[in-house]
Amino acid sequence: MTDQTDFHRRDFLRLLTVLPWSALLRKQEEKESLRWKVGIGRRIITPKTKVWLAGYGYKRIPYGKVHDLYVKVVALKDASGSVVVLATTDHQGMSKTVYESIYQKVYQLFGVVRKRFMLTFSHNHSGPRLTEDLQDYYPVDESQEQLVDEYSDWMGDQIAEAVGEALDNWQDAYLYESTGTCTFAVNRRENVESEVEEIRATGQKLKGPVDHDVPVLAIKGSSGNLIAVLFGYACHPTTISYNTWSGDYPGFAQINLEKAYPGMAAMFFNACGGDQNPIPRRSMAYCKKYGSMLAQAVEAVLSGNMEPIRSHIGTGFEYVALKYEELATRETLLPIANGDRKLSARWARRMLKRLEEGVVFESHYDYPVQAWMLGKELLFIGIGGEAVVDYSLRFKKEYNQQTTWVCGYANQMAAYIPSRRVWEEGGYEGGPHLDEYGHPAWRWAGDVEERIARTVRNVVTQARQ
Repeated sequence: MTDQTDFHRRDFLRLLTVLPWSALLRKQEEKESLRWKVGIGRRIITPKTKVWLAGYGYKRIPYGKVHDLYVKVVALKDASGSVVVLATTDHQGMSKTVYESIYQKVYQLFGVVRKRFMLTFSHNHSGPRLTEDLQDYYPVDESQEQLVDEYSDWMGDQIAEAVGEALDNWQDAYLYESTGTCTFAVNRRENVESEVEEIRATGQKLKGPVDHDVPVLAIKGSSGNLIAVLFGYACHPTTISYNTWSGDYPGFAQINLEKAYPGMAAMFFNACGGDQNPIPRRSMAYCKKYGSMLAQAVEAVLSGNMEPIRSHIGTGFEYVALKYEELATRETLLPIANGDRKLSARWARRMLKRLEEGVVFESHYDYPVQAWMLGKELLFIGIGGEAVVDYSLRFKKEYNQQTTWVCGYANQMAAYIPSRRVWEEGGYEGGPHLDEYGHPAWRWAGDVEERIARTVRNVVTQARQ
């Protein structure tokens, strides 16, 4: 009896010894499943020449700067060694030509394939023009075009250098995500700008769909230090229109965050803000105010509970053929070329010249659609052009409201991208305005949203495999 009792006692003591080690092992395995590698790079991309400012169709020669413009890069490597690279810039937009040039540099130098590289731009209207972006929009001469081309090429080199810096400086990291709120964006299609302040003052609700979410990705080192923060918001950076370089409200938000967390890289992406404006606006005071509001929204998220992201990357990328409603012809272009609307006349003359050179206009535009899956916790969708807010609201509903982020200004500045609702309503974002973006047509075909949505489903499926 004594021997049996001693046996059970020894077995019990052995179990007590094993249990803590087993729990410790599980805890260590859990920690390893959350461990990432991260690299950060950045370069100043403020022009050193008199490249005009982008975003408005008149002569805007720079005469100074409020603060510098940047490209900031974050490279992520998961536990299996898979890598993705995200570049954020303070530009108004990237044409297909500029995007392709930058991608080829990154691919040739570092071997990063297209589905693993995402180039985003804040749509800042206080940054420089780039090659072939809104090329008929500005009343420029050959000397200005040369400055734009030279700057665009130099800027592409800076992005490549920043990517190289990120890929050369890996460190252990942990990723966390959550979402905050900021409320200065207003649906500009549904509200008269001059009436917004009075509507707010009387407590009435503004009209139209908005997306006031502020998605936040925190990247922390092994000691808990903040390495980088990626955050987004759906709103045009059109708070100021001075002829001075600045990042508008996203620039001030990034500056405020980097002051609050020294040594950290703050990176902004524009969500689906094609029909959203900061209102009221047109002053530096509002620009700083909105930057402060957005930074405070991010800080509120950082100080709360955030969801850890497991160390796994899935990727997907496809081009979708967006059909034009009607192609331009010589007969339709001639009266426009001789008309009073200068922008349209410049466009029509260029289209006529291409036809005379034997160019055959394609009936569609190859539009980029991209998705990354980080762990099982975060789906990041990137679509090109100025997508209206309906896209963000739709995809968050379809793929999980809390863990789906949509960047509406990724890779290429294709044009305004209307939803079916906006297309049917017409107006600036949904009507015949593709000529402003250099397309050989005036309007997308009516199935633009469904074509994009089908392709998003494809790339999300790829990313989730």
